[in-house]
Amino acid sequence: IILVLVLALIIGGIYGYSVLSADINGTEDDSVNYTLLIEDNDFAYEISAKLMHAGIVKSDTVWNWWMDRHYPDFTYYNGEYNLTSGMSYEEIATKLQNPDVSHKKVKVCIPEGYNVFEIADTLEKNGICTSKDFLEACQTVDGYDYDWLKDFPVDNKNVGYILEGFLFPATYDLGENTAAHDVVDTMLSAFDDRISEDIRNFCTQQNMSLYAFVTLASIVQEEALTKSSQGNIASVLMNRLDKGMKIECDVTYYYAKQLRANGFSQAVYDAYYTYRCAGLPAGPITNPGAEIMDSTVHHPDTEYIYFFSDLKGDFH
Repeated sequence: IILVLVLALIIGGIYGYSVLSADINGTEDDSVNYTLLIEDNDFAYEISAKLMHAGIVKSDTVWNWWMDRHYPDFTYYNGEYNLTSGMSYEEIATKLQNPDVSHKKVKVCIPEGYNVFEIADTLEKNGICTSKDFLEACQTVDGYDYDWLKDFPVDNKNVGYILEGFLFPATYDLGENTAAHDVVDTMLSAFDDRISEDIRNFCTQQNMSLYAFVTLASIVQEEALTKSSQGNIASVLMNRLDKGMKIECDVTYYYAKQLRANGFSQAVYDAYYTYRCAGLPAGPITNPGAEIMDSTVHHPDTEYIYFFSDLKGDFH
């Protein structure tokens, strides 16, 4: 019995060694094709488990042992990797340094006052997503889960990009080749974090929706070239609205012109151009920063209804 057991162990050991050796060195069996997705916060043991469950390696323990021995300082990069079951461990390790689709993190700065077109161009230049996909993702509220979206004028056909104004300007760490919807959601989440009680109270006191408030703040963002002018300009705009006057801000013309150049109708152009439309434009014309929104909320109580800047850049 002892001899039989010893013989069985020897045979089993030889068989196991041959199987693992073939797995490590590679085989002709490419029957399994698998795309490994490595994302943020994926640990090495999770990646090895994915490889084992997909049939790319026989044992996650052996894979981890082999990697620790041959590549002790190995770094896994975000991305998508096309693998087959016949690859050797060396081939897999080499492949995991060269993703088929990179999701490497890129630091992208979106300045205050960038509109949807400028953001789209910035994202495309940094390889995050295409400008076209980003603009499309900004034309709908579908698929985004924020309570404040329920009051958006989604049925207004004169609104250009419904999410314009809510793409919070900040510096983001974004993965290359990220779905445009996910990028937009990241920016909306950043905006959601900045909705203060002061903003909510202001909207309630002024009987103004959040959408209208951001529309107002976006005009202040474009008109106020100095920090000291922000509050007074917001005051002028509020006074014009209270008196039933037209806003008549040149900055809305330039945005309306961009919309028309990008295929929107004359009706949309007219709905944003405040020399033609009554009250606020159909939607925001850029993405205001936190400071501008705060200045809009806490604008001084004045009787001003006009303002201009002189050749030195001083506002009156």
